[in-house]
Amino acid sequence: MPKRDAHLQFAKWAKEYGPIYSLMLGTQCMIVLSSDEAVKALLDKKSGIYSDRQEMYIGQRVCSGGLRLLMMFRKMVHGLLNVTTSKSYVVYQVLENKQMLYEFLTEPDRFLYHIRRYSNALTTTMVFGWRTPTYEDQKMKQLFDGFSEFAELNQAGAAALIDFFPWLRKLPDFLLPVHKLAKELHKHERALYLGHWLKAKEDIRKGTIKPCFCVGMAEAQKYDGFDDAQAAYISGTLLEAGSDTTSSTLYAFVQAMLLYPDIQRRAQQEIDKAVGPDRLPDMNDQESLQYIRAIMKETLRWMPTTILGAVPHAVTQDDHYMGYLIPKGAGVMNNVWAIHHDEKRHPNPRVFDPDRYINDRQSLGESAANPDGTKRDQFTFGAGRRICPGIHVAERSLFLGMSRILWAFDIAPAPDAQGRPIMPDPDRLTQGFVCMPEEFPAKITPRSKERADIVTREWKAAEKTCLDPETKQWLLHPIDS
Repeated sequence: MPKRDAHLQFAKWAKEYGPIYSLMLGTQCMIVLSSDEAVKALLDKKSGIYSDRQEMYIGQRVCSGGLRLLMMFRKMVHGLLNVTTSKSYVVYQVLENKQMLYEFLTEPDRFLYHIRRYSNALTTTMVFGWRTPTYEDQKMKQLFDGFSEFAELNQAGAAALIDFFPWLRKLPDFLLPVHKLAKELHKHERALYLGHWLKAKEDIRKGTIKPCFCVGMAEAQKYDGFDDAQAAYISGTLLEAGSDTTSSTLYAFVQAMLLYPDIQRRAQQEIDKAVGPDRLPDMNDQESLQYIRAIMKETLRWMPTTILGAVPHAVTQDDHYMGYLIPKGAGVMNNVWAIHHDEKRHPNPRVFDPDRYINDRQSLGESAANPDGTKRDQFTFGAGRRICPGIHVAERSLFLGMSRILWAFDIAPAPDAQGRPIMPDPDRLTQGFVCMPEEFPAKITPRSKERADIVTREWKAAEKTCLDPETKQWLLHPIDS
């Protein structure tokens, strides 16, 4: 097992051993699925027995105090994020998007931070009823720093060894520094999530909370009796999922536009023809912006954030597939990178080519539900019962983000000290459960003064109409106002 870029080794093994192979990791068996048909046949069609989780001692018990229960309250989460309810969040997405564009205009070198604030503010509004008005918000910084620490700890060889050889857990902390670091991370993470949840409960008590997930969870707490720590981690897990994946995909999109200027120009031509220079694109333009939708799907394929399917599934009973026994309790990995870079599915897979999807008019959710696995667009959002429930929200955030950035701005390589263009390496990725391109600079400039003026006017009008001038929080819930 390599210390970094494990996705490349897993893809290499898939070429050598085929669409299903197993790894013996200490005392545990891990089944690796590396084809669209295998994922459809097992994780989707047999989701009733393939939706468990293997134990992650460091990640689940120590880093998270046993509280990050990803399967809890699926119905409640579905109520927040289903395809019908998610449409009501478009007003949130539009406002956060306008602020992001204004920040691109005024501080273009900090584009990664603006992208992160965009996805985080939308998620905090949906989950807790309040928005993140600035990237300098210490709680948001702590969240993203925590992602990095969690990934680093759980990628470490020591964490894997403790998972695979349970007797090591009895060793004292001075012999297991990863154990001590995980406890420290949990202490800070628990305080962050508990603070968010208790603030939401206080807003509910005062009658000032905006409609959000925590309102429903507070009702559920009265009847089901789970404690505040558990509630904090349920809402915190949603915050993690919504903040990290959308921002990582948009960051990859900026890199793709920088590396493939001809694709950027073609996309801008489509936008100019369908939308024109006098207004921002909106969700009603989806049908006439098929190339933008193809770019969105190609970004998810070319740079998948959940590169190895995030956390593996586990099977609850013995099963058979292609003549192989899949034993009860085995971990089952969705090898996303290998599927996305299967040359039979996608010739020249490391080339960014939106034309792969130019005739694909399925939504991301419709594609994931397609009974023919070979017709699914990409596997970044997972599969089966564990598919990301925020897929509908993410699709709108990505479409609005990509179409409006290209409407308003040109993206080009930043120059180095000698004036030469800095070209990022698209194969250099961060490490962890959720990955993104390693940080890179870019030169982002408005396409015209007129478009820059529209970006400024749209944000200033939204800010004045919708937000409190001091707190920058919603004055009224936009759906009710």
